[in-house]
Amino acid sequence: MAVKIKAVEVGSPAHNCGITERDSILKINNREIVDVLDYRFFQLDADLLLTLKNDKGEEREVRVKKGEGEELGLEFDSYLMDNQRSCRNNCVFCFIDQLPKGMRESLYFKDDDSRMSFLFGNYITLTNITEHEIDRIINMHISPINVSVHTTNPSLRVKMMNNRFAGEALDALWRICDAGIEVNCQLVLCPEYNDGEELVRSLTDLTKHQNIKSIACVPVGLTGHRENLTKLRPFTQKEARAVIKTVIKFGDECVKKYGERRVFPADEFYILANVGIPSYEFYEDFNQLENGVGMWALTKENAREEVENQKKGLSLFRREVSVVTGQAAYPLIKDIVDRVHAKWHNLTCRVYPVKNEFFGGEITVTGLVTGNDIIKQLKGKNLGKELIVPATMLRHERDMFLDDITVQELSEKLGVKVRVIETDGTGLVKAILNRK
Repeated sequence: MAVKIKAVEVGSPAHNCGITERDSILKINNREIVDVLDYRFFQLDADLLLTLKNDKGEEREVRVKKGEGEELGLEFDSYLMDNQRSCRNNCVFCFIDQLPKGMRESLYFKDDDSRMSFLFGNYITLTNITEHEIDRIINMHISPINVSVHTTNPSLRVKMMNNRFAGEALDALWRICDAGIEVNCQLVLCPEYNDGEELVRSLTDLTKHQNIKSIACVPVGLTGHRENLTKLRPFTQKEARAVIKTVIKFGDECVKKYGERRVFPADEFYILANVGIPSYEFYEDFNQLENGVGMWALTKENAREEVENQKKGLSLFRREVSVVTGQAAYPLIKDIVDRVHAKWHNLTCRVYPVKNEFFGGEITVTGLVTGNDIIKQLKGKNLGKELIVPATMLRHERDMFLDDITVQELSEKLGVKVRVIETDGTGLVKAILNRK
């Protein structure tokens, strides 16, 4: 397979050896290059023999000598050098199936690509992974791999994922673990499906493996757009407390066995259960933040440290700002703001929780708050000189909300300057104080 080169960085090892955008790459050191994982892995050596084909179909070999680990300097039409693979499952809890109509097309794409797991931390189900890919992960020792397990009961996994191969795919998980590859796991829990005794079974199976380094237990997210979908309901307070109890038990056992907790409930379970979220130290390395595990504790601790580290004196006589957040995080953000107010009396910061009317249902997390909901609910409110917006509400480029409202539009509609900040306690405190 030939992978077309889009551009060559000037002054790079590839450029210095005469490689151009008219070339396609076939092999590196006689190993076929199919996609980005092959390319990134095999280009690391200092001495490379590249097999190329030009736009006339002529093949040639080029010897490249460079620093160990130095990039060749090639760019391709897509980052993966191949089409991104979509999900073959039809999970009963799939969040994308619950999206309202009319959103931008890219939001409806269901990713289930092992390469994205390694490169960007995406979670995969292993239901469309090939034998070649499993062997490659093992041979290259690609680690860590992030896997959406949900349950280790093969028949239940088939039922929940609506894929007859979902149970068999668990064999790939065990093979990868046995080969010494580190794995992070995710369990999306649905009441009366994979909680209770099924959760005990899954955690028993997963915690047996030395190389399963972390397990996040996350409650199902339910929007108000579940027409014609499998009937699911949110966890009750009692059920949420039962999940926490089970997960903590297995975490305690992992501490004894491995010296680290490994198994964690998502912060949302503590909110549903109406019990206090554990301390900063409980979450060890915070390697499941993307699943909402430990975000509350980390944000609170970072904010506390930043407040203590900042000098009390301000270079302004008075400052009045506001912060927007989701309903679930409101108590946390209000607590941080109160801590700031206690130290700086010439400061006013208002916190506005936004109800998620766009997605509806049980959605309360900050990352799914939309621009239109902010505009409708904050219009006419006293926002001060600046509205602070966490970056988690925006797409990667930080310019647009999920409903395609831009940051500039939000600013114009509300008549206030908008400041986008990192979604952490440090960034929040600095933004409130107007410090870099």
